[in-house]
Amino acid sequence: MESVKPSSVAPRKSKLARTFAKVLHLRALTGIAQTEGQKKVKTEANLKDEGNSLCRDMEAEELQERLAAEALLAKVFASISFVKASYAQLQFAQSPYDPDGIEAADKLVVSELKNLSELKQCYLKKQSDPSPDTAILAAELKELQSVNKTFEIMGKKLESQVRLKESEIIFLKEKLEEATKHNRLIEKRLNQSGSLSMLENLHVSGLSSSHFVTVIRHTVRSIRSFVRLIVDEMRSVGWDIDASVNAIHPNIVFWKEDHKCFAIESFVCREMFDSFHFPSFSIPNENPPDRNNQQKLFFEGFNELKLMKAKEFLSEKPRSPFAKFCRIKYLRLVHPKMEYSFFGNLRQRDLLNAGEFPYTSFFTSFAEMAKRVWLLHCLAFSFEPQASIFQVKKGCRFSEVYMECVNDDDSSDHTQVAFAVVPGFRIGKTIIQCQVYLSQSQSKVVKEKYTSTKQR
Repeated sequence: MESVKPSSVAPRKSKLARTFAKVLHLRALTGIAQTEGQKKVKTEANLKDEGNSLCRDMEAEELQERLAAEALLAKVFASISFVKASYAQLQFAQSPYDPDGIEAADKLVVSELKNLSELKQCYLKKQSDPSPDTAILAAELKELQSVNKTFEIMGKKLESQVRLKESEIIFLKEKLEEATKHNRLIEKRLNQSGSLSMLENLHVSGLSSSHFVTVIRHTVRSIRSFVRLIVDEMRSVGWDIDASVNAIHPNIVFWKEDHKCFAIESFVCREMFDSFHFPSFSIPNENPPDRNNQQKLFFEGFNELKLMKAKEFLSEKPRSPFAKFCRIKYLRLVHPKMEYSFFGNLRQRDLLNAGEFPYTSFFTSFAEMAKRVWLLHCLAFSFEPQASIFQVKKGCRFSEVYMECVNDDDSSDHTQVAFAVVPGFRIGKTIIQCQVYLSQSQSKVVKEKYTSTKQR
């Protein structure tokens, strides 16, 4: 039995040794595998870091290129704005002519064009600015300064144009004032009695229709002068002229805005020529002359007044029939509201009611007009048979024999009388035409508007 024991222990030891060897071998293999795995992971991480770094470098390079391009464009636009401002300065220096200013502006333009040429070369050679951010800010500042300079030059140019226009306005106002004074002088000469000097040596036996026509023309001219004075006064105090015209002649379609003065003229004529066909002109407490001496007395009255100014005659004979005529016609023609609106008081009416006469320019103009109407009345009753007056009514058909159109250029296709402006006269077989205004009727205008709207 002692011989068997050693043989059984030896195999057990060798088995245990093999087991330990296997374990050690496995551990060794595991350590090698782990080392290789770590090396592989480290290699992939390094590659990833290198890729990210490369991408960052590419992005930085693209950003740098984009900034360089933006800087280049900013410089180009700044140079263009600078050239524009310099060219505006060049134009401004040409009028009025400034040689130094022109030379300075020309140098600036040439210098900036050279700068643009250098920018072109930089672009072609791909030479970028080392600090594009700063270049962009500098270019934007330069562009803003150029735009500001352009606006300043434009402002100076506009101020110069305004001064030029103001000087033109002053010059035209002076010309207008000069022309107005000249017209007033001519009008004054026409309104003076000297304008009837052709009738100075006239005898009653030599009266003809041409003499009557001459006096009518002067009368109408005086009436229109007074109408212009009324319209100017109405405008100066802010009167509604349209409402006034519509109150005189309602629903009239005027061809032009200026034609509304014809309505006021017709009102003045209607009041001044009212009762013209009566020898006494319907003056209260004034008896007509004896029929046997009528022609002689009226012609003497005509000769007495024709060479005198109305104001002088009224001062010398404040109780004469002509003086009464002036009082009556003024109080009828000039409404108290109108007089108060024009002058802020009723002193002229008060003086007339008291038997005196005012000496304002307004009343003087009225008195000259009244004088012409009175002279026409005296001359009409100096004929044998006497001249007669006639008037046409609204809506009458136009007749070239009896009527003359005051707006002939605008109403050649219309034959309806809107209203009479100046009355007509008959002297024997001679007809002196009545002046009328032709217009479309209001119903016709409405119909035409309705038709055109319906066609649309």
